[in-house]
Amino acid sequence: MKSALSLIAVAACVYICFCAYLYLFQRSFIYFPTPAVDGAPAEELWLDIDNERIRLWRMHAIGQDAILYFGGNAEDVSLNIPEFAEWFPDQAIYLVNYRGYGGSSGSPSETGLLRDAAAIFDFIEDSHRGVSVIGRSLGAAVAVHVAATRDVERLALVAPFDSLGRMAREYYPIFPTSILLKDTYDSLARADRIRAPVLVIVAGRDEIIPRKNSEKLVQAIAPSLVTLAVVDDAAHNTIDAFPEYGHALRTFISGSDREVARE
Repeated sequence: MKSALSLIAVAACVYICFCAYLYLFQRSFIYFPTPAVDGAPAEELWLDIDNERIRLWRMHAIGQDAILYFGGNAEDVSLNIPEFAEWFPDQAIYLVNYRGYGGSSGSPSETGLLRDAAAIFDFIEDSHRGVSVIGRSLGAAVAVHVAATRDVERLALVAPFDSLGRMAREYYPIFPTSILLKDTYDSLARADRIRAPVLVIVAGRDEIIPRKNSEKLVQAIAPSLVTLAVVDDAAHNTIDAFPEYGHALRTFISGSDREVARE
């Protein structure tokens, strides 16, 4: 009996230690900052937000309409510059390096990233007729926040998830993630505040974000606003290599999807 109680006590101690470890170091599992990149073929732009310096890449600055891009975790957003410059020649394009990423100062957190995103949108909106927002993976959650709190022109979400909290419960079912998790990125709770047309692009073979989590978000957005596009053979990190990806973004951002719908 005593040995059984001892085993239970040891197991409980180990479990509590794991919980403490997850709580204290969780952001090292959530965020994977990218190093600074110099010499990208775009204009370097710095914004001072809440005592942090946020680095953006800007192209086609004089475009009347603008595109604001929030990348995925561990994504070097400068790698999008050649394709975006080709796909959107008439729009100003802004690619965001999150705080702690790509030369921006600070450390990433949900509060910080969402605050920065809103401030960046406000800065861009002052100079352009309309701003469309594209977000990928982690960036999709940031983009949803912007669309729920700002008047965006169009919203494109690439490999989005419904809530980091819900995904954490699925990945770590034995841990009380609802108590431990500091950053939840609950896009599902913000979805009903979106008023702009929405394109959701998902990878048919996404090994990181289960399709059901993307579809839950789709279902929470007003049906009249949302279009779902599936790139069947794509994985989470390869979706941008497929021509369907670029075609879907170009068509949507240009507004051509409305013309197609009327035919």
